[in-house]
Amino acid sequence: MAEHNFDVVILGGGSGGYAAALRSSQLGLSVALIERDKLGGTCLHRGCIPTKALLHSAEVADVTRDAGAVGVQATFQGIDMPQVNKYRDGIVDRLFKGLTGLVSAKDITVVAGEGSLVAPKTISVNGELYTGKNIVLATGSYSKTLPGLEIGGRVITSEHALQLDFVPSKVIVLGGGVIGVEFASIWRSFGTDVTIIEGLPTLVPNEDASVSKAMERAFRKRGINFKTGVRFQGVQQSATGVVATLENGESFDGELLLVAVGRGPNTAGFGYEENGIKMDRGYVLTNERLETSVPGVYAAGDIVPGLQLAHRGFQQGIFIAEEIAGQRPAAIDELGIPKVTYSEPEIASVGLTEAKAAETYGQDNISVYEYNLGGNGKSQILGTAGFVKLIRRNNGPIIGIHMIGSRVGEQIGEAQLIVNWEAFPEEVASLVHAHPTMNEAIGEAHMALAGKPLHAHA
Repeated sequence: MAEHNFDVVILGGGSGGYAAALRSSQLGLSVALIERDKLGGTCLHRGCIPTKALLHSAEVADVTRDAGAVGVQATFQGIDMPQVNKYRDGIVDRLFKGLTGLVSAKDITVVAGEGSLVAPKTISVNGELYTGKNIVLATGSYSKTLPGLEIGGRVITSEHALQLDFVPSKVIVLGGGVIGVEFASIWRSFGTDVTIIEGLPTLVPNEDASVSKAMERAFRKRGINFKTGVRFQGVQQSATGVVATLENGESFDGELLLVAVGRGPNTAGFGYEENGIKMDRGYVLTNERLETSVPGVYAAGDIVPGLQLAHRGFQQGIFIAEEIAGQRPAAIDELGIPKVTYSEPEIASVGLTEAKAAETYGQDNISVYEYNLGGNGKSQILGTAGFVKLIRRNNGPIIGIHMIGSRVGEQIGEAQLIVNWEAFPEEVASLVHAHPTMNEAIGEAHMALAGKPLHAHA
């Protein structure tokens, strides 16, 4: 059996894996990157990118329907799903070509095949052995389901939903988190009758409570139905549809049931535990330097407990490469990682929620301010409602920013700088924000919290 030796051997070519490969190569390390499918992983091929392409098609559908209100004569005639899919695939293909070009321009050995650990520092692929002074595990995640709920037929996951070549007339979405509300938003814009079922008390339950409430108001206005705080019991399929039953006895029918109950770590069958790597419920445990219980073996991305986000994977992959190269990078602050939900309206947040901030510092030691987008000129032009919510420690920095409204995801860049650089509202208030932009709402919110509101009621 042939053996190949490298400074770094990476298992998985998704966000965490390819970022680790690119940065390791930049730092002069020899790298092998093992991937059984396509470079880019779930995010590029079955997640972030294709869903956002569909969400753009959805936005264009909504804009076309409402064109008359802004004096443009346009007629919405329907959704051509094959053309939507062609548009989406074109974007994915261009990004995939760009990524493969980036990787091939570096001195990275890409190995196509299913790899597994056969020793703490050795991965077997296609009958060949790849041994690294350091190993990076980055095998990603899969769409979870509930116990006893089988995927198949009309019960689908997000991967199947992306491949549909028709617009369903009626859909039940099981799960009101990020994936559930994004698909609900897409389908509603395409003309589908949508009902979301969420076992927790609110939609987007990981967000600040006021954002969840605003999301529910916006979805009601859009005609998206939802049931919260009641658990799913089961589903029956027929030739023409599905009937989902809840534990309270209610039932809902639809053409399809989308199971969007989160993603689980893809770690089974890779030889992790057998080679001494400590795990917990399928996740790989690491220290704050992202090193596992086996020295020189690191883990990145969705298999590490925490937020399952592509940009977290990128950051962790870069961190691991720099750690291996001896650069001692600063540990990643998980609280400083921004989150965006790309539905209509969008949600963008970074830092602590109000509830978490009150629990951490005490309600009397924090201040909260909500700036309504009704006072923002560009938001009026776009016709979006929503707000920018700030949380600060009294006489201290901003510790949380939570936004809801069309396109607020584009504002998260400044928000994450404010939180991560521990800016005080007074400092942000002295910065000039361009008018008229939605970004100005962040400036106005900080001015108000600093005690000098301009276009706001303090």
